[in-house]
Amino acid sequence: MELPAALREALRPLFDAFPLESAMESLVVTAAPPQNFTGLVEDLVGVPVLSARPALCAGLWLYVDDLERSHVLSQGIDDSTGSFWHGIMHRREGDFSNSHYWFRRVGTHPAMKSIPGYDAHGFIDEVERRRAQKAPDLVALQRKEWETLFTWCAERDV
Repeated sequence: MELPAALREALRPLFDAFPLESAMESLVVTAAPPQNFTGLVEDLVGVPVLSARPALCAGLWLYVDDLERSHVLSQGIDDSTGSFWHGIMHRREGDFSNSHYWFRRVGTHPAMKSIPGYDAHGFIDEVERRRAQKAPDLVALQRKEWETLFTWCAERDV
C-alpha cells in the first residue's frame, strides 16, 4: 500500500503485527475486536499525523473490527468519504439496509473508480447472501475496498 512516508512510518507497528492479508477476515463481524490490535490503534489515533484525520481513524478501527469506534467517527464526517466509511461499517455489522442507505448518500466516490468492477450495492447484496459461507473472493474485495479508500484518504490529507 502506497502511503505518505510519515503515515507509513506511524502505521508500521500495526501493519507489521496485523498485515492486510490477515485483517478483516469476517464479512460480518460477530466477535469482539482483538484487544492486542485495538490497543495498537488506540496508540496510533493519538499520533499527530493521524489525530486530526477522522476518516483515516475510522478506517483504522474498521481494520481491527472495532465497528463501534469506527461508527462514532464516520457518523461525524459529513461528506461522501464519511458516508463511505459509514456504509462499510454497517455492512460489516450485518445491517444491510442501513449500509445501502449510506452508500446512496455516498453517490459515486472518486475512490470507487480505482476498484475494478466495484458496485457497492451489489457487494452489500452479495455479502448478505453469502455472509455465513466462506467467501474468499468477497473478503478479498472487502480488503481492496478498505485499502483503496484508506489510501485515497491518506493521499488527500482527509
